[in-house]
Order: sequence, then C-alpha cells, then structure tokens
Amino acid sequence: MFQFLESFFKLNGTLLDEKDAMKKFLVVGLGNIGEEYAETRHNIGFKILDSLAREEDFIFETAKLGDVGAFKVKGRSIICLKPSTYMNRSGKAVKYWMDKENIPLENVLIITDDINLSFGTIRLKTKGSDGGHNGLKDVQQYLLTANYNRLRFGVGSDFGKGKQIDYVLGEWNQEEKDALVERYGRINALIRSFVLSGVNRTMNEYNGT
Repeated sequence: MFQFLESFFKLNGTLLDEKDAMKKFLVVGLGNIGEEYAETRHNIGFKILDSLAREEDFIFETAKLGDVGAFKVKGRSIICLKPSTYMNRSGKAVKYWMDKENIPLENVLIITDDINLSFGTIRLKTKGSDGGHNGLKDVQQYLLTANYNRLRFGVGSDFGKGKQIDYVLGEWNQEEKDALVERYGRINALIRSFVLSGVNRTMNEYNGT
C-alpha cells in the first residue's frame, strides 16, 4: 500500500514537497470494521467513501491503521481513509496519515453520522464540539483542537429512551437505503467542492440540502 501511495504522489520522479502540501487533502470516513457493522447507520462515513471510490474509479487497499485510496481532481490529490481502529479510536489513524502525508489541518475533512440531524441532512462545519460522538471526541483529542472540518450526515433519531446505541448500530430500513443513492451523489459533489472551492463556499452551497 505504501508503494501504491508513493507511486501515486510522484511528480517528476520525486514525492510532493512542502510547497505542494496545500494541494493534498485527507478525507476520512468514520465507521467500524467488520461485516456486522457494514450496513449500520454508524458506518455512513465508510459508505460515503465507498460511493466516492466507485464514482472516481479508485480502490481501497489495506495500510497502516486503515484502508486507503487516492485520486486526483484538477491537480489536487485526495487521500481517502477508512480507519481500522474502530469508531471510538479514530483519532490515531487520522493523525498518523496527516503526519505521514504532510497534510495541513485545513485540508482534512472528517465524515460521520449525526443523530441530531434528520435523515439525509448534510452539514459541513469548520469547528464545534463533538456533540457526544465518540469518534469525533477521539479525533479532537489527537488533533488537540476542535477546529477541524467535519461533515455530519443526519441519520435521524427515531429511537426510544435508552435505545440510541441500538439505533446507530442498527441497519438502514428500505426507504432509507433507496434515498441514500441520491445522497451519495450530493456528498460526492460536496467533497469535490471542498477540495476545489474551499470550505466556506462549500458550506454556503451545500449545508442543509
């Protein structure tokens, strides 16, 4: 996998140097590894990156602390990461790949589920609390800041008292599965906008849609 990334980022026989750092991005989808979690609401970060891989025609390969794939858009290089550390320990993988590929914090995007948003709602923010989300909490601890870009995907909150864990670790119903196809396309466009147009313009165009 490391050879794959090395060859991907070679320019004129050398790896991207410091002046090219702003052209590199890290997009991280949070989730849990294992077949038992694959179709759960909590794994929407993984599913979004899988959709992006199909659309941009790249593959994920197993590397240190996660599955990693990469593609390019108009001279920008995007590394996509699905951590293998389980949701609640996501920060270690994020920090490792940021440091390894010399990616600045402003070029990092974390994708996760959010029970505080209605199903399918997308909200991009540049900072904020973890909102009780353990994956974001761990990312914040490793990055030593709450000022990082995060894309929250609404999974709704149709659960009774004390049933939150069962809900987020539950699978999508058929109506939700059908609606996700359109949502994936919208989010893939958002990711490209984030890379090409910047976070502020992207927030204005996509938030709440």
